[in-house]
Amino acid sequence: MQEERQQIQEINLSTEMKTSFLDYAMSVIVSRALPDVRDGLKPVHRRILFAMNELGNTADKAHKKSARIVGDVIGKYHPHGDSAVYEAMVRMAQDFNFRYMLVDGHGNFGSVDGDPAAAMRYTEARMSKLAMEMLRDINKDTIDYQDNYDGSEKEPVVLPARFPNLLVNGASGIAVGMATNIPPHHLGEVIDGVLAVSRNRDITIAELMEIVPGPDFPTAGQILGRSGIRRAYETGRGSITLRAKSFIEEKANGRQTIIINEIPYQVNKAKLIEKIAELVHDKKIEGISDLRDESDRNGMRIVIEVKRDANANVLLNNLFKLTALQSSFGINMLALVDGHPKVLNLKQMLSHYLDHQIVIIRRRTEFELRKAEARAHILEGLRIALDHIDEIISLIRASQTTDIARQGLMERFNLSEKQAQAILDMRLQRLTGLEREKIEEEYQELIKLIAELKAILADEEKVLDIIREELTEIKERFYDKRRTEIISGSFGEIEDEDLIPEQSIVISLTHKGYIKRLPADTYRSQRRGGRGVQGMGTNEDDFVEHLLSTSTHNTILFFSNKGKVYRLKGYEIPEFSRTAKGIPIINLLEIEKDEWINAVIPVEEFLDDWYLFFATKQGVVKRSSLSSFANIRKGGLIALHLREGDEVISVGLTDGQREIMIGTKNGMLIRFNETDVRSMSRLATGVKGINLNEDDHVIGMEIIEGKEDVLVVTRHGYGKRTPLSEYRMQSRGGKGIKTCNITEKNGPLSAIKAVTGEEDLMLITESGIVIRMAVDTISITGRNTQGVKLMRLDENEVVSTVAKVDREEEEEEQPENEVAVEETNEEAPEDSEPDQNE
Repeated sequence: MQEERQQIQEINLSTEMKTSFLDYAMSVIVSRALPDVRDGLKPVHRRILFAMNELGNTADKAHKKSARIVGDVIGKYHPHGDSAVYEAMVRMAQDFNFRYMLVDGHGNFGSVDGDPAAAMRYTEARMSKLAMEMLRDINKDTIDYQDNYDGSEKEPVVLPARFPNLLVNGASGIAVGMATNIPPHHLGEVIDGVLAVSRNRDITIAELMEIVPGPDFPTAGQILGRSGIRRAYETGRGSITLRAKSFIEEKANGRQTIIINEIPYQVNKAKLIEKIAELVHDKKIEGISDLRDESDRNGMRIVIEVKRDANANVLLNNLFKLTALQSSFGINMLALVDGHPKVLNLKQMLSHYLDHQIVIIRRRTEFELRKAEARAHILEGLRIALDHIDEIISLIRASQTTDIARQGLMERFNLSEKQAQAILDMRLQRLTGLEREKIEEEYQELIKLIAELKAILADEEKVLDIIREELTEIKERFYDKRRTEIISGSFGEIEDEDLIPEQSIVISLTHKGYIKRLPADTYRSQRRGGRGVQGMGTNEDDFVEHLLSTSTHNTILFFSNKGKVYRLKGYEIPEFSRTAKGIPIINLLEIEKDEWINAVIPVEEFLDDWYLFFATKQGVVKRSSLSSFANIRKGGLIALHLREGDEVISVGLTDGQREIMIGTKNGMLIRFNETDVRSMSRLATGVKGINLNEDDHVIGMEIIEGKEDVLVVTRHGYGKRTPLSEYRMQSRGGKGIKTCNITEKNGPLSAIKAVTGEEDLMLITESGIVIRMAVDTISITGRNTQGVKLMRLDENEVVSTVAKVDREEEEEEQPENEVAVEETNEEAPEDSEPDQNE
């Protein structure tokens, strides 16, 4: 009883838990989950390859049953479950998991669809040809051995690894408190990287990335961008975006088909197809009419039939966003260095491998030197024996025993025990002249070899030359093409724009700030004088103020009366029905209470050599580079500083070499070259564009593109076209010349437009009535005429806004309007006050 008490030890539970858990954690880290930086293998993989080599299960021999291999591994080296060993061996034989397979499997070793391998009693395996390079020179004392789990066998601490397997095949594993995830790479590129490090130890990561551009996955696919690769190579940690490789086929009937022939690494193809089908069933993705897997032994082929009315590119972007067709791969280059886990950058991994190869070559050279010196030592004894053969024969014959003969030889000819034994073992045929010559030749060759081996050991550059030569030979033998394509550029998450089809739209904005978008084909073309269609329901005191034709993918710039600019994408503006009034713009833009939008223009791309040209109510103009408006904050930016009481009337896009046309309420118009206005900063106020009378103000500005006509529309629905040639060029800042005879009948001007006759015109009244007509149906008259009636208005109704849109084909023939069209071409008297610039 007392002895039992003496065996009981009192310990602190907390300390014991800490110590035991640390021991367990280190065991998992070092002996199970993490690869060695030198050979890139975890213990289980190393043991499998070593066991196969010991079994003679090499690439030049027949396959052996997997169960026999697994039995050897668990019986001699790996005291864990047979399924763990078999699964590790299966992965080394799967061409969709390993970039360069280390096991040559025979039978069912699983599939990219997630099918498991057949049981180990059915499959067979052997080492691949490349795996032989992992163990080359292992019998030349190149590596250290350690006891196995029970001390009955010896197993290698690390393999010679004659190619950089850690980067070539990658590794993944979860230890305790840490994990590794190293992507596979192209063999030729990684070897070239090692060669570059061997020539220049001070090489930079950037220079290495020109040689090793990025991972190369067995399932190919695409890597989007290089920033994630660069971060991983520089720090050891990073994330890259992988995307399936696909293309769109056009069928003879006009329908499209999406073909996917490469998927991201470690994506289960069957589950991927199941996910797509699930999204279609749940109506989260629309536009797919059929989904098939046509993969066969020739390669992967997933076929997605697209419905006739769907956009294949948009559908593909939705699939990238919602399925594993696009996925991220988190790189964590953690490996064991001298038994300790370390996160390594690209250069460190290559350097550690190179250092390992230097050790391997030096140890191999030392082994070969010892072997050569031992053989030379024996040959030296044989040479002595041949020179004194008669005396040696007499000495041997006179000896009673072998030991006496050996001792006599050693004393008489000053030989070592090994030399004496070699002479005793020598066969009589070696006494012939030919055999004597062979011994001499072999001895002289060994002397040269010994000198060469010593020279290698004395010069590290010679060691590096051997490493370069042998790595180059492996590269040439096993070289194949890169599979994964690296797409340069900046790629992140798929933007909403990528998921929305590009289509023409009409955006309307009311005076009270209600905005909406409609498809451009909502309004059909009508004849001049028609009644129009109801384009927007508005309040009694609201009316449509801005109407523009653009695309869902274009940027819309909104300029406020206070000189601020805001931006939205076309698709960000909600779509409503034709008669709906829309959504308050304050829900989309952060505008103030006493601020409203006075100009709206679409922009496709922000370029340095394009400009925004501003015109204000007081006749001030300004020209600024479009690129200075590229980065607009959510709260907007100042577009120009306004004088007191002024507000923005119009903004136009120009290439810097256009003519500007500004019109006023009282019918005055000025035409000048935009180069009269120098380019100014975004915060500048501007200069005078037109000299106004006291009761006048600017109602519009147009950028002249070519030989357009000048179209004017009055508030009472009258309009006309006048050739541009009737408006001579003037200098900025003049009063301009008369463009329309203003009377009580036609009313003051509502808008001016530069037109070619190939577009349609939209007229909008304050109550929201919209009419669309072809511009070429509007009469061409002189400057001093009242124009013709374009739109029949009810009493107290006036035209508030006019917009040009692309020509729309007439859907059906419309009957002539019963109301007679009134045309007034009376000549009006010239201005009593001459123009200052005439």
